[in-house]
Amino acid sequence: MSVPDELRQTDASRPRHPRRPSGDAQHVTLAPRLASVILTSALLCYLGITALNIAGTDLDPLPRTICLICLVVIFVLQLRHSRPGAERAPIAHKAASLTAQALLTYLPLMIFDSHWGAMAGFLSGSLLLLLPPRLAWPLYGTVGLSMLAPPAIEGRPLLDSLYLLQSTLLTGLVIYGLSRLSALVQQVHNTKNELARMAVTKERLRISRNLHDLLGYSLSAITLKTELIHRLVLTHPQRAKAEVEDVLALSRQSLADVRRVSRGLRDMSLQAELDSVSGLLKGTDVDVTTRVELDELAPEVDTVMAAVLREAITNLLRHSRAATCSIEAVQRDGRVRLVVGNDGVDPVYRDTSQHSGAGLDNLRMRLRSVSGRLVVEESDGTFLLIAEAPVSVERDHRGTAEEADLWETEEPTVLPQSGPAA
Repeated sequence: MSVPDELRQTDASRPRHPRRPSGDAQHVTLAPRLASVILTSALLCYLGITALNIAGTDLDPLPRTICLICLVVIFVLQLRHSRPGAERAPIAHKAASLTAQALLTYLPLMIFDSHWGAMAGFLSGSLLLLLPPRLAWPLYGTVGLSMLAPPAIEGRPLLDSLYLLQSTLLTGLVIYGLSRLSALVQQVHNTKNELARMAVTKERLRISRNLHDLLGYSLSAITLKTELIHRLVLTHPQRAKAEVEDVLALSRQSLADVRRVSRGLRDMSLQAELDSVSGLLKGTDVDVTTRVELDELAPEVDTVMAAVLREAITNLLRHSRAATCSIEAVQRDGRVRLVVGNDGVDPVYRDTSQHSGAGLDNLRMRLRSVSGRLVVEESDGTFLLIAEAPVSVERDHRGTAEEADLWETEEPTVLPQSGPAA
């Protein structure tokens, strides 16, 4: 049914307002900017103090102009030194910029005397930011001690020398702390964004894996039974009616599986899946033999093993022409083993679809999450899938190597060779 042109035009002309971020999102976005603004404001305040000190002297306009130029250059250098990752710059670049800042710190003292002493705090902070700690801290202290000299040369009291020493060291620490804080805020912001992207990717993979493992079985069974109904509807109407009821049951199960995806497959049962797949395979003329020796399993292990069984049967229905199928689910000595085999492997068959092989990779990931393992063997037309896991995940972490080795001595059932089903 087509959409009327007037409705389409109305929808197209409707203004689209960008979605405004939430309060938390705005806070996260503004945090790095706020940290950078605080750092820049602090640098400007220190520069302003020096500028006011120079303005209060009786210097001529030329020295004052030189003062302003030097302050601007120092400000630019300090911004360069305080930016995130500045310590990873090449050694030659760091040496050149620190040398320039040192010259701009000590040479103007000849003109502006102690009024220029506050700029030594910038140099001490840059040393802490750019150099390794073993070298930075001694040089930081040396710069501070060097500021004892200008007031003494001018004949000022010792208190002025101590004040300039203390202000130089304090300014260096403030600049170093604010620069590191700004870099840390930016790093946390980037990390949070990366974690958010990883969480989205992980959720997409979970949904994709769950849809594949849950719906692949149901849809394959519905397809197979629908083909069977198509053949039986004229010759065996009663059996076709029974198959239709099975398809309806599978359809309802598929709907429940879709809802289950949002819950992460937390309520699947291996015993229930065994009963379901056994009935399905018997209805498709596959000779099924089962051996079940199960007690209570941990919920997460029960769910994973049920998903393994479902994927194994899905592969049998979609990719093989099996005449016989063997299923074993045995629990012993704190471990559970599931073995599914069939004789319907086509040696020339290759699945060229985009998601070929994703099912087995999904199962390996699931089994690793419960400290289990998956083994797949294929030879001479026979396919064998072996999944092992501890009955309880906590028990597996405390278990011994001998417990796991008990399974190595037991050979899984090997299916007899037979031709493919007609």
